[in-house]
Amino acid sequence: MKVERVAILGGGNGGITAAADLSSKGFEVNLFQSHKFCRNLDVIKEKGEILLQTLECESTEKVHLVTDDIKEAILGAQIIMLAIPGMAVEYFAEILAPVVREDQIIYINSAAAMGCIRFVNKAKEMGIEKKFKICESNSLTYGTRAFAEEARVELSLRVKKLFLGSYPASDIDEIMESLSQLYDCFVPAKNIWHVNLENGNPEVHPGPALLNAGRIDYSNGEFWLYKEGITEHTINVLQAVEKERIALGRALGFEVEGARESRINRGYLEEDKNKTLQELFNTSEVFGQIKGPTSVTNRYITEDISTGLVLWSNLGKILKVPTPNIDAIIVLGGTLLQTDFYKIGLTVEKLGIKGVHDKQGLIDAV
Repeated sequence: MKVERVAILGGGNGGITAAADLSSKGFEVNLFQSHKFCRNLDVIKEKGEILLQTLECESTEKVHLVTDDIKEAILGAQIIMLAIPGMAVEYFAEILAPVVREDQIIYINSAAAMGCIRFVNKAKEMGIEKKFKICESNSLTYGTRAFAEEARVELSLRVKKLFLGSYPASDIDEIMESLSQLYDCFVPAKNIWHVNLENGNPEVHPGPALLNAGRIDYSNGEFWLYKEGITEHTINVLQAVEKERIALGRALGFEVEGARESRINRGYLEEDKNKTLQELFNTSEVFGQIKGPTSVTNRYITEDISTGLVLWSNLGKILKVPTPNIDAIIVLGGTLLQTDFYKIGLTVEKLGIKGVHDKQGLIDAV
């Protein structure tokens, strides 16, 4: 399938950046935001363009359409990209599932949170039994900041390597052929479990952020996790979670990349064998521009525990893989925020995968 038009759903950093970047590559782009937030895109709608600033140059890129009408947004699009936070998957499923065609590819471009299965499950709850062509990557395709009120994007990184998985896994070759027209960074994942375990956010964000909770509270928003929160001691917690994540992957039959390897491969960290992982994070040109978390209720803690670490803990119980450090962060985060993350968090059963007790059952489900 030749890709000519892309509908981008979501008007945050990822969505606005994708609109500008894909327009610069020659694709016709429609940008959608829900009616509740569409006014945030008023300047882009009025100008009909976005200023795209990269480390090398800047250019002005046309946006074909800015709308809060979902049918209008996806009309004629070969690919529908959801550049959204993980917690928004069900909402976008509600508005998209009834109108999307089965030949349109849905690509969830964000930090992996089992979005494919959650999207399909929501559609089924609504009585929609379409055969969706749906996929997700383990992380966003950009390191970026977008300024909607200025119709401007500061793009610091086009990610160099991402894992792409489809649901079901058997659709991956067809979807890769189409998505590779947009991005050259994709490698096919074994399945959606593989994609999920290659999402490094639950490994990097909650532990170090919790250990800096006092600093975050005191700073009133002036906190930089990667530059100041990852220290010679907090890195130990990150690496303990890394070992447990790698063990989960091996129990499912595949190798996942370590924290250092994955971020070098994506382009976030430089390849310098003389620097420790802590030093690489502290000096990263890309991560160094990312401020926050500015609050302990930020998604770095709430979302990465509830849709990340809770699921990894649950997988550990099924696969008989101990996850003591993951569990400690879940418990500490719950105490800090007075929230029962085990109760509200994502589990295998909540994904609709019931009665599964081993590796093969998990693999067969996706």
